[in-house]
Amino acid sequence: MDQLIEDLRVALAPGGVLAGEEAAAYPRGPWTRLGEPLAILRPVSTQEVSTILKLASAAGVAVVPWGGRTGLVDGCLADGAVALSLERMAAIESIDATAGTMTVQAGCILQTACEAAEAEGLFLPLDLGARGSATIGGNIATNAGGNRVLRYGMMRDMVLGLEAVLADGTVISAMRSLMKNNTGYDIRQLFIGSEGTLGVVTRAVLRLRPAPVSQDTAFIGVASFDGVVRLLRRLERRLGGAMSAFEVMWADFHDLVTTPPARGRSPLFGRHRFYVLVESLGGDAVADAARFEAALSEALEDGEVEDAAIARSLAEREAMWALRDDVGQTSRDGPIIAFDVSLPIAAMEAYVDEVRAAYAGRWPDLEAPWVFGHLGDGNLHILVRIPPGAGLTERHVLEEMVYGPLPAVGGSISAEHGIGLAKRDWLSLSRSPEEIALMARLKHAIDPGGVLNPGKILVPPPR
Repeated sequence: MDQLIEDLRVALAPGGVLAGEEAAAYPRGPWTRLGEPLAILRPVSTQEVSTILKLASAAGVAVVPWGGRTGLVDGCLADGAVALSLERMAAIESIDATAGTMTVQAGCILQTACEAAEAEGLFLPLDLGARGSATIGGNIATNAGGNRVLRYGMMRDMVLGLEAVLADGTVISAMRSLMKNNTGYDIRQLFIGSEGTLGVVTRAVLRLRPAPVSQDTAFIGVASFDGVVRLLRRLERRLGGAMSAFEVMWADFHDLVTTPPARGRSPLFGRHRFYVLVESLGGDAVADAARFEAALSEALEDGEVEDAAIARSLAEREAMWALRDDVGQTSRDGPIIAFDVSLPIAAMEAYVDEVRAAYAGRWPDLEAPWVFGHLGDGNLHILVRIPPGAGLTERHVLEEMVYGPLPAVGGSISAEHGIGLAKRDWLSLSRSPEEIALMARLKHAIDPGGVLNPGKILVPPPR
C-alpha cells in the first residue's frame, strides 16, 4: 500500500493524494458513512483517473468512487480502499444552444450545471434536495430521480453520451450528442445506475430543454387519498403534459416541517390528511396561469380539494418547496433511517397503513413514520425513528416492515437512491435470481478483479 501511495503521488498533480491526517480531516456529511479510506485521490483529468485505476488494479487495492457524498445507502463506504473523488474535475466544458446539449465533467455540482444552462436560456430538468452538493457523476452513477421525474424522467433520460474508465484503466468514450443512435448495445446504460461498480464516469453530454417561461406552483390540502389520486389525474388531463411535479406529504410530515422549531409555516389554514405540492412549467405565462387556476378551481368545486394556495411570487414558491425539502426536521430529536420505495399508486395508502401498524405494534412509544414523496411517479420516502440502543437485529426487523410488503404489490425496495450496501441483502425482493446472476456476470466480465466499489449492489464472490 505504501508503494501504491508513493506511485500515485508521483503520477498525480500536486494535491492529488490525501493520506494520514489529511484524509482523516476530509469533510464528512450527516447522511452517509464514508468509513476510513486508506487515501483520498483527487485527479484532475480522465488520464489521471485511468492511471489511478491501472495502479490500483495492479496492486489489488479497491477503489470507491465518491461524488457529493450525500447518498443514503452507504455506497461511498471506503474502509480498506482508496476513495476516488472527482471534485477537481468539475468544469462545464461547453454548452451547445443549437443542439441543446451540455458537455460537463463528472465532478460538477448539479446546481452549478443547472445555473449554467439557465444563463444560456436552457434548462437542465434534474432537481433534488441535495442539488447544492450532488455531482453530475454521482447523479449518473445512481440514476438520480428527484422532483421532476413525472415529466422529464430519471437521469438516464438526460444523458446523451458519457465517458467512463474501467477498472484496468481503459477509457470508454461514448461522448456522442445524438438523441438517436441505434448501433448495437447502448454502452451508456451499463454505467448509468451502476453505482461505480462497473466504471468511473468522468464526463458526460447532457440533454437540455428550452427554459420554461411560466412556473405555476400550488400547495393543496386534500381530505382523502382517493382525492389525491383523482387530483393527480385531473391535473394531468387539464394541464396538457405541463405538470412537472406532484409531491404529496402525509399530515404528520407536514406538521413536523410547519411547527416550531421548524422555520416553515403552512400556507393553508386548518388541517388536512394529505398535502400536495404541484408545479407546472410552460411556455405562456398568462395562459398557463389561467389554465392552472381553472384546474384547481374545478377541483375545489368538485370536492377533490379542501383548500389551496397558489404561489404569487418567487419567495412564496420557494417557501412551499422548502417545506418539502426540510427533511432534516425528522432527525432533530435523534437519528432516523430513510427508506425510498416505489409501488403502484393504488397500493400506497394500504401499504403505508400496514407499515405504520407494524411499527406501532413493535415500538408503541415512538412517533409513527413520516411519509412523503414523489407520488406522481410512484415513489415514497419513509423516515423512521431508530429505537434507542437499536442494534442490527432491530434494524433488520424495521427493514422487514418496510420492504416485506412490497413484492406482493409489485413494488421496489429502491426508487431512486440505489442499493449500495444498505439494501444489498434485500435485492432479491425486487430482482429475480436470474437478474441478479446476470448482474454478477456483467460485474465479473467488466471488473474481474473486483476493484471498483466492491460489495456494493452485489455480494462479492469468495476469493
